[in-house]
Amino acid sequence: MAFTAKTAALMGAVIGWFALLLQLILIIQNRVTTVPETVVRYFSFFTILTNILVAVSFTAVFANGIAAKNSFFTRPKTLTATAVYITIVGIIYNTVLRFIWVPTGWDMVANELLHLIIPVAFILFWLKFVPKQNMEWKNILPWLAYPLVYVAYILTRGAFADFYPYPFIDVTTLGYGHVFLNCVILCIAFLCFSILLVTIAKIITRIKTRS
Repeated sequence: MAFTAKTAALMGAVIGWFALLLQLILIIQNRVTTVPETVVRYFSFFTILTNILVAVSFTAVFANGIAAKNSFFTRPKTLTATAVYITIVGIIYNTVLRFIWVPTGWDMVANELLHLIIPVAFILFWLKFVPKQNMEWKNILPWLAYPLVYVAYILTRGAFADFYPYPFIDVTTLGYGHVFLNCVILCIAFLCFSILLVTIAKIITRIKTRS
């Protein structure tokens, strides 16, 4: 079987859904609150939501291929935005959060899959298979909607539930001023990586056009 976009997407989908299910089982087993609250907290992690987006994208590409008209999740622009999000997941975890907690056993397996293996795999998938000729600078600002909505949700829910999934957005510990500053820095990071991927797309398109 040739290593096509669909083959890669199938592998990515299997690994992605496995990692997400494994993490859900583990978080329920190790819960410190009720099961419903634990499940809500599970879906409050940007890592989980973004890996779900990746798994859905891989599944959609396996089912329909990569095309702008097939479905929202198979559009090159959507896949590029997803690549930005999962890149941020990998970078923040491996530079800021990795040494806060050292998991073992199945926790380590889920952790490495969600924060390292899948981010790297999706970036490689994007580089190899996703068409890049229609990437435009105007696409970048709409891509910020997802992280902005996420931050608004977490801060709103945290004010009532007193739960913040990441230490750098923990209002209880840091206060709103520090958290808002961290959020601005994160938005700048999303913006910079969006610019980077669009730049890479344009360079690759230019090289292919000349060859």
